[in-house]
Amino acid sequence: MKQLFFVEDDLSLINGLTFAMKKQGYEVDVARTSLEAERMWDAEKYDLVILDVSLPDGSGFELCRKIRQTSKVPIMFLTAADEETDIIMGLDIGADDYITKPFKLAVFLSRVNALLRRSDHFSQPEAELTSKGITVQLLQGMVYKDGKAIELTSSEYKLLCLFMKNPDVVLSPEQILSRLWDCNENYIDNKTLTVYIRRLRMKIEDNPGEPDKIVTMRGMGYKWNSALGK
Repeated sequence: MKQLFFVEDDLSLINGLTFAMKKQGYEVDVARTSLEAERMWDAEKYDLVILDVSLPDGSGFELCRKIRQTSKVPIMFLTAADEETDIIMGLDIGADDYITKPFKLAVFLSRVNALLRRSDHFSQPEAELTSKGITVQLLQGMVYKDGKAIELTSSEYKLLCLFMKNPDVVLSPEQILSRLWDCNENYIDNKTLTVYIRRLRMKIEDNPGEPDKIVTMRGMGYKWNSALGK
């Protein structure tokens, strides 16, 4: 049974969403403050973390940063902070999804289910991927650049695996979004995908301003260009 960690201070929202998630068959632990969340957090226990941004004693952004220091667990922000800068910050620091209030319960549950399905898919052991100085050890979930380990968030890791498993294939934004987010709806837009691409390039490219691994095919999408560079 999947174990979810819900960090939220609104009691009515806690009661409603906890009831809905338990009806879906999930176990849910709830923390109402940053301090309580830090005390309860267990990297080996939870399959998904759902964070509010504004908490009585701190920020969900800071909690996200701390979790990302030790875990690639999927993280979803569920918050009233709907400014574009907040959304970009949440994704930049390692969140996999960002839902703004108000929202529809069916949409929320769909995205929870999608995050968990993707997490299961990418955690399945396969072979090692190697291309252009980048090595992904799928069994261990480790990524190396020129032999040195690099830290990727869950979304960055999944995006890198998608590209490396489809070398020299042009993937449209729609194809990438549908494969990674596993949704039929346009929940994640191209602007959000651009943030993910930029963030991943900063970690794997020798010159992120002139990428030679994940290249942009103008008007078409992106591809992992195995013919260039290393």
